[in-house]
Amino acid sequence: MSYQKKFRLDGERAVVTGGGRAIGLCCVEALAEAGAAIVVIERAEADAREALALREKGYDIDLRIGDVTDSARMEAIATELADGGRAATILVNNAGIGQSGIPSQDVTDADWLRMMDVNINGVFWCSRSFGRHMVAMKRGAIVNLGSMSGIICNRPQPQTPYNVSKAAVHHLTRSMAAEWAEHGVRVNAVAPTYIETPMVMAVEANRDRIPIWLADTPMGRMGAPEEVASAVLFLASSAASLMTGTIVNVDAGFTCW
Repeated sequence: MSYQKKFRLDGERAVVTGGGRAIGLCCVEALAEAGAAIVVIERAEADAREALALREKGYDIDLRIGDVTDSARMEAIATELADGGRAATILVNNAGIGQSGIPSQDVTDADWLRMMDVNINGVFWCSRSFGRHMVAMKRGAIVNLGSMSGIICNRPQPQTPYNVSKAAVHHLTRSMAAEWAEHGVRVNAVAPTYIETPMVMAVEANRDRIPIWLADTPMGRMGAPEEVASAVLFLASSAASLMTGTIVNVDAGFTCW
């Protein structure tokens, strides 16, 4: 038996939502390096520029324009791929948004609905559309991007809508995993800690929050996007063949305290 071969994805086609930057971009590269053909879903071609540039390394990377909150568009992409003999066998539900610092009493209807629309509705629409073809093929792996915020309540910043949306992603993961296991489809999630991305570091309020975050983290540091992508690669591969319905903490020990 070759254990290294278990991490190979030759012959697989992976769809990565929001694959143009940060964690999503690292997931694209990790899966492509392992041999998968990639379909990136982004809202605009400009958002996928860095992902498409990975073609220079010889990777098979395609692009579909769409918003994960548009269920009809997600269904159309999934059907187009399947009808062309290129049905996705891996789905990484990476696309998501974050918002923090707003006390619950000040959260607007629009804030709440937007968070749920992207972070949970989008995950369900994509899982339903691409998962339908996986169920028919009797094989597939879905990896959702959850968060440690779906397990704990962050401090010092209030962020109830985000926390709730990620907790929903975790339970969606378990529910679909239990339902689709008999069809050969695995569904897992990763739950990252604070990740050092340009978006996170650009928020001025985070300058005062970061020391508190690090004090609450046993490893005393934030994560890097590629560290999350490594866990996604594992869950997408046959190395994780006995795992489904699992929420993998990639959190530097944050949820231990």
